[in-house]
Amino acid sequence: MATRKQEAKNFVKTWSAKEGREDAERQTFWNDLLQRVYGINDYYNYITYEKDVSVKADGKYTTRRIDGYIPSTKVMIEMKGKRVKDLSKPLIQSGGDLLTPFEQARRYSNFMKNNEKPNWILVSNFDEIDIHNMNDDHPEKPTVIKLKDLPNKVKALDFLVDAHQQQLINERQLSVDAGNLVAKIYDSLATAYSKGRNVNINDPKIQRSLNMLIVRLVFLFYADDTGILGETNMFQHLLEDQKPEDIRQVLTELFKVLDQPEDKRDPYLASQYNQFTYVNGGMFSDENIIIPQFTPDLKDLIIKEAGQGFDWSGISPTIFGAVFESTLNPETRRSGGMHYTSIENIHKVIDPLFLNNLRTEFNKIQNMGNRNQRIERAKEFQTKLGNLKFFDPACGSGNFLTETYLSLRKMENQLLQIIYGNEPILGTDREIVQVKIQNFYGIEINDFAVSVARTAMWIAENQMLEQTKDTVYYNKDFLPLDSNDSIYEGNALRMNWEDIVKPYELNYIMGNPPFLGYKYQAKNQKDDIKAVFRDEHNKPFNSTKKIDYVACWYFKAAEYIYSTTIKVAFVSTNSITQGDQVYNVWKPLLKLFNVNIMFAYRTFVWNNEAQNKANVHVVIVGFKDGDYHGDKIIYDDKPEKVSNINPYLINASNRMIRAHNVPLSAKSQMRIGCLASDGGNLVIKKEDLNDFIKKEPLSKKWIKRVVGGIDLLNNKVRYCLWLNNASPAELRQMPLVLQRMEKVKEHRLKSSKKKTREMASAPHKFQEIRVPESDYLAIPATSSERRKYIPIAWLSKDVIPLFPLSTIQNASLYDFGILESSCHMSWMRIVAGRLKSDYRYSSKIVYNTFPWPIVDDKQKQRISETAKEILDARKLYPDSSLADLYDPLTMPVELRKAHESNDKAVLKAFGLKPSATETEIVQHLFKMYEELTK
Repeated sequence: MATRKQEAKNFVKTWSAKEGREDAERQTFWNDLLQRVYGINDYYNYITYEKDVSVKADGKYTTRRIDGYIPSTKVMIEMKGKRVKDLSKPLIQSGGDLLTPFEQARRYSNFMKNNEKPNWILVSNFDEIDIHNMNDDHPEKPTVIKLKDLPNKVKALDFLVDAHQQQLINERQLSVDAGNLVAKIYDSLATAYSKGRNVNINDPKIQRSLNMLIVRLVFLFYADDTGILGETNMFQHLLEDQKPEDIRQVLTELFKVLDQPEDKRDPYLASQYNQFTYVNGGMFSDENIIIPQFTPDLKDLIIKEAGQGFDWSGISPTIFGAVFESTLNPETRRSGGMHYTSIENIHKVIDPLFLNNLRTEFNKIQNMGNRNQRIERAKEFQTKLGNLKFFDPACGSGNFLTETYLSLRKMENQLLQIIYGNEPILGTDREIVQVKIQNFYGIEINDFAVSVARTAMWIAENQMLEQTKDTVYYNKDFLPLDSNDSIYEGNALRMNWEDIVKPYELNYIMGNPPFLGYKYQAKNQKDDIKAVFRDEHNKPFNSTKKIDYVACWYFKAAEYIYSTTIKVAFVSTNSITQGDQVYNVWKPLLKLFNVNIMFAYRTFVWNNEAQNKANVHVVIVGFKDGDYHGDKIIYDDKPEKVSNINPYLINASNRMIRAHNVPLSAKSQMRIGCLASDGGNLVIKKEDLNDFIKKEPLSKKWIKRVVGGIDLLNNKVRYCLWLNNASPAELRQMPLVLQRMEKVKEHRLKSSKKKTREMASAPHKFQEIRVPESDYLAIPATSSERRKYIPIAWLSKDVIPLFPLSTIQNASLYDFGILESSCHMSWMRIVAGRLKSDYRYSSKIVYNTFPWPIVDDKQKQRISETAKEILDARKLYPDSSLADLYDPLTMPVELRKAHESNDKAVLKAFGLKPSATETEIVQHLFKMYEELTK
């Protein structure tokens, strides 16, 4: 194998001969360098090209693209072509500025999120690489590496590579490749099963046999590549010598033998079987599984592709367990995706819950100067780790449990190095490994996932044992397996968790319970919620009809940990911290169990690493019972220590906002627009209008403009037939209108809603009519989270508002100024519901609950003036839609300044400083809400 220096020489030879074109070759240059010299094989996932960054210049925000960015090591790359000979000289930018390449890159970095700002900026023209260390006092003075000198200075760029990150990338890719291979084996075995006489592949017994056979084969593949059965490739060699038609019987006999201790086996057992070590642990205990007849192709797949052609020893049990389970789950197979939670996301849960504190304690031990004291403390700490118990009550394939086990065992191996050094340890001396898989408890409703979780834990146990042996020369065999019965099959919401593990024995609960909104719950799931969410009189809370399924695990956990020191952290859809679900979910938890939130991650995308990624917007909430005296931390763009974390995941009191049918302090009522329930048949597109009127001239007097939320935001023009006052005689004179009415009738009769079916008798009318009697303010129900302000507009009373657009009639400029202010938007961002990450504005939970300021005439006049400035600024851009005007990248300077003036005026009316942060605004509004609702 070539050395890194030799690879660097080859790299220099290749790129010295190339043209060095900035656009055409820059990505190839860095891909080649990362792969050939620094060993990053999966550079597609390691480095990001053309990363967008929003840069402000001359008062305007424009999108610029970073040539290259490595997230794991925070390295930014700015490339120029070979024609740029001197990288220290300024170049003319697109905006006319003169900037050096480093100054250009530094400008980009200034507008990046704090957690993305580069530690290094590299500038290159293919002939040299200038290294700017952004942590130096003078980062503008680079270390320059000429391309020809790279072989002798290859270590100078070692910061490009995060060795741990690369290991994760390799494990991830290997595990996904293994999952693809398992899927192929699954399909081939399913075909083999289907050829049996009178066999239905969907028969539960056949499905269970297929799944168990897959689990056993994967375990044997792994055992073959790690040698835990005695020697490497024992299983492969056994099958190689068999005819395809004999493999079925050979596997039946082998599985039986693997479940027998050596001293219990037939004394005349053939050596080809007797050579295999006793496995135990229940892996091969069920002798009733059905094995299909093997074909030559199936034998080749098992032996050549899965055996000889793949190395199973390096898979990540955390990732592979989930990939394995989802690969064989019919539902995820139909959706075409493998699903697993990334290791990084798992650590967002387990690190703040317990691992950060354990690492801190471990680091103190490592840094002790007195060796004897260090050894004693290491022994005590190892005992502590061995006594910790963890529970995932919705464990799936066990990825949270597996990753926790791996993290603790890696720490334990380091402790063993402190305690024993290089001293040889005999496995018979005493059991030096104290972190046991039996201390990791789980519940999972899917029987196959339970088997996968147990297998993943065994693989993790073996991998860590091998690392232990490398650390302290530990003489201990992996087999036979320890009993691994702490992962239970069942419905966690109907089980008594104390039957799994007693609360006084447990330390931590964690996991990623199933996400399921109340609209998508089956009857049995709704029944689960009613069975869990019960008050002190054992009656279901009224709120059970409108809460997400995941909330049940919060309730069960809060009930379980009551009056204990157990700490909990769950991943959840962000919906349980927004809108009216906050009150419905959290009021019982606070009232009955005194839940105290310790830390929280605000909304972020939970990437499950599926092939077809179904991104879910989630929060992470860590909590315990009673008082909490540690640091309370909210994780957002950067961690923030706070005095309290309420159910909205902000630093404010635990007062929760209830839906109100009427405004608490606003003078005007808000209503929603008209509900058509017409199947689109009463609506006419702009491009069809003239043709329709031409064919049906009498319809002209009955046509009005109609506006929904999308129309409002995008200046989309549509019309509708507004036939409320049309007589039967007039309707009969318009045959095209009658055709549309017939389609409306058909549409309504098919509805599952009684009220809609009843309105089939009046197909010329909208189902629900709510038209303002004056010009009105219109507020879209859904708006992008990217916007600082929800665009609110004035509409004529002649325009028909379409559900779910909200309207306020008889509104004033003052009303508009308050509603378009940062104060109202801050309130909305906290209390509103969300559609994925977009804001869902509603009257009952946002508008009606918002505390309006008490103002004098002068303040009211000033806010009216600044409100008009916003409208005037919009008029400067008549061809731009509200979506254009309120996009953070394209918002005009005049409009931005008008909003800033309006914000200052409204903040002053609330008694807040112009510099008040969103957190300060919300805290102030929460106090006002408390006063209003006393």
